[in-house]
Amino acid sequence: MKLGIFGGSFDPVHNGHLFVADAVREACGLERVLFVPTRSGRHRAAPSADAAARADMIRLAIAANAAFAFDDSDLADDATGYTVDLLPRLAARYPGDELTFIVGGDSLVHSRWNRLDAILDRLAAFVIAPRGDVTETELEGALAELGAERRAKIRFLDLPLVAESATLIRARLAEGRSVRYLVPEPVFRYINESTLYR
Repeated sequence: MKLGIFGGSFDPVHNGHLFVADAVREACGLERVLFVPTRSGRHRAAPSADAAARADMIRLAIAANAAFAFDDSDLADDATGYTVDLLPRLAARYPGDELTFIVGGDSLVHSRWNRLDAILDRLAAFVIAPRGDVTETELEGALAELGAERRAKIRFLDLPLVAESATLIRARLAEGRSVRYLVPEPVFRYINESTLYR
């Protein structure tokens, strides 16, 4: 099976995540996209919502799409939060499946990726979606040290730039403002009922 791996803190999952996941699935001919939340991202501040709440919101958000699935591999107590350590877990859980990793361009440029070469060696493809105000020059700089064989696995997708961000959503909620239509409706209800991000 051709599997997409969409990792991140998903704090909270929002409509932009769903759009990117489905656009990559379609463009790359993936049979399923796994949403893989991290327990604690190594490249940024700890998530505001706990792992259980973020997992609940992802399950609610993806329930209507049979091509989406949830995976808890990076929520385990011994998970490091590094993609290079996550991929062997996923390979063991989905033996024989072809893995495509999905990443936003801003994450690639603004975060230091630990052993990107080893990550690429475990993947069929590494798909970069446009995100934020990252330029092509910055993306090229982040990939400059890779050899031709690894560079051949990287695909840049030409997608509409999605304005939604978890940072924006948390800020609006902290100000007592609505995030309806920025997040899926079940996630909107969950956030309100749980009074998250207030």
